Amino acid sequence: MAISKRSVPFLLVLGAVLLAAGAVPAAQEKPRELGLSRDYPIRPVLFTEVKIADEFWTPRLDTNRRTSIPIIFLKCEQTGRIDNFAIAGGLMEGNFKGERYNDTDVYKTIEGASYSLSVHPDPALEVYLDSVIAKIAAAQEPDGYLYTPRTASLGFVQPGTGPERWSELAVSHELYNMGHLMEGAVAHFRATGRRTLLDVAVRCANFLAATFGPDKLHGFPGHQEVELGLVKLYRVTGDVKYLNLAKYFLDQRGHDVKLTQYPAGSRFAIYNQPEQIQAHKPIAEQDEAVGHAVRFTYMAAAMADVAAMAGSEDYIKAGQRLWENVVGKKMYLTGGLGARHDRERFGDNYELPNLTAYAETCASIGNVFWNHRLFLLTGDSKYIDVMERTMYNGVLAGVALSGDKFFYANPLESDGQFKFNQDQWGRAPWFETACCPGNLARFIPSVPGYVYAVAGDALYVNLFIAGEGKMTVGGHAVAVRQETHYPWEGAVRIVLEPEREGRFAVLVRIPGWARNEVVPTDLYRFLDPAPQPATITVNGEEAKYSLEKGYARLEHNWRKGDAIELTLPMPVRRVVADEAVKDDAGKIALERGPLVYCAEAVDNGGRVLNLVLADTEELRSEWRGDLLKGITAVTGQAFGRDVAGKVTEATQPFLAVPYFAWAHRGQGEMAVWLWRK
Repeated sequence: MAISKRSVPFLLVLGAVLLAAGAVPAAQEKPRELGLSRDYPIRPVLFTEVKIADEFWTPRLDTNRRTSIPIIFLKCEQTGRIDNFAIAGGLMEGNFKGERYNDTDVYKTIEGASYSLSVHPDPALEVYLDSVIAKIAAAQEPDGYLYTPRTASLGFVQPGTGPERWSELAVSHELYNMGHLMEGAVAHFRATGRRTLLDVAVRCANFLAATFGPDKLHGFPGHQEVELGLVKLYRVTGDVKYLNLAKYFLDQRGHDVKLTQYPAGSRFAIYNQPEQIQAHKPIAEQDEAVGHAVRFTYMAAAMADVAAMAGSEDYIKAGQRLWENVVGKKMYLTGGLGARHDRERFGDNYELPNLTAYAETCASIGNVFWNHRLFLLTGDSKYIDVMERTMYNGVLAGVALSGDKFFYANPLESDGQFKFNQDQWGRAPWFETACCPGNLARFIPSVPGYVYAVAGDALYVNLFIAGEGKMTVGGHAVAVRQETHYPWEGAVRIVLEPEREGRFAVLVRIPGWARNEVVPTDLYRFLDPAPQPATITVNGEEAKYSLEKGYARLEHNWRKGDAIELTLPMPVRRVVADEAVKDDAGKIALERGPLVYCAEAVDNGGRVLNLVLADTEELRSEWRGDLLKGITAVTGQAFGRDVAGKVTEATQPFLAVPYFAWAHRGQGEMAVWLWRK
């Protein structure tokens, strides 16, 4: 990658010098995943086996690699996040800076950088990662404990860390930090073949396994995450004690919960309530999403992991109940989760305010993690439908098109004054609590891994993204090439290149939005009549297929060059919410394909909160290559509405843009939900 002192941390420049001097060790053979006794019945095709060449996603992956990851590392240096490890390891003088969870911003960015390295070799970046990992390793205590808020300022206890190890698990983020360490370590190991960070994570996990358990210290993390890290470590090492510990931490929730009681007015008083950390009842008995939304999604994703690998049927049933509650009563149209800024949490059923929506970027990413895992358990496209909706709307809105600014909260309405990122309007270059930038940095390069999946002799095509993938289906080595302009156009061409002719099934997802279904519940529905149905041909002839859990199942003797062509009509659709969602009463939203649209003041005469769309108004789609780096806009005519609710007689030109692209052109009103006439 191009190196400049403006966009890349100084140590990355130093890395280039070290590389020239021959200081970079040769990459070892990439690790192989061990055979596990149990696993998901459906396996995703690894992102390293899918090469994206797509007009929509390729620029986002490149921007993440060239801009977001270097900038986030630079911010981690400037704010002392990396120095904290050096101080804790005795490599430099100083005291801990920042919040008790700041270690994770470094770990998550290492994970994202490692994913990037897996498909874009970058020796200078490898050297930089080695320098950061050396500081992390130095900060680890001899028994495996690694938590710089406690060890970088000896004699001073950071607020929330507790006077002793594990003494305030509900708030300390000790286990949360260590979980992200494990995820970053596994990613780095897979990318480079080197064990430098993996050995740190293994020592940490071994220490945790020796510390916690039924006949040891009882407890569980206030912020779920270590469970996901332990499962990933289990996958790469085959050591079952990591899986057992992940299950133990999940099983502990709701049992013998003893929380430190903080005085009213304390920043930690929110943790006096077990619901905030999903510890109000055993998770196998939970049936409503409550508390902190990010914690919930990480817990739900870990439940799916444990269900798949430990055969926990009660987790599968509980996960389904919780999913029905979220997707049926608590999810925004964008896939965002979390209605309340207060405690970053879910609200009551059908409580979905637009102006004050929290919908944290991290919660959207967690929603993707969860739904993808549920698909791998069941093969049901409804989970991919929710995942896709969240990816294109709730997640992508979290990062600017330039890759250097981020949203923490993602409201569905703006009055042009509400400051939802600390003290400024719009996306921010950084946050004191900076979980979202690092989460985006690790999610975006992993997107290719969500496109395909395999189960025995069946290949699943989940997402429509141009590029090539390689996989083995029913013993057949198969290459797949997609050609498409999705999400702007609904034509998808899938070309199969099996190594030899053979019979297997290709399951092509027919998105819910193309089957007249906004979401797989009745929370939202289309107001317009159903469009023409999707069509599928094989080698130019109409295909015969069965619809199986939302997939068109095509079973043939496939030969090299066989082409499946999917056509998904993409009219502009009006959406209404369940009448129980009071904030959306009397309003409509607009969608086209997988994209949710919004109106911004800059395009609509300076105001949008007063706009009224008539049900009879023809809405058109129009490609605008000059706008927001190229988008399909929605155009038409709208009425106005005065403060008394009276609709004006005159109309005005109306334009809407994809929600992910809002807030790039100055401060002003924005609305996803518009008044209906």
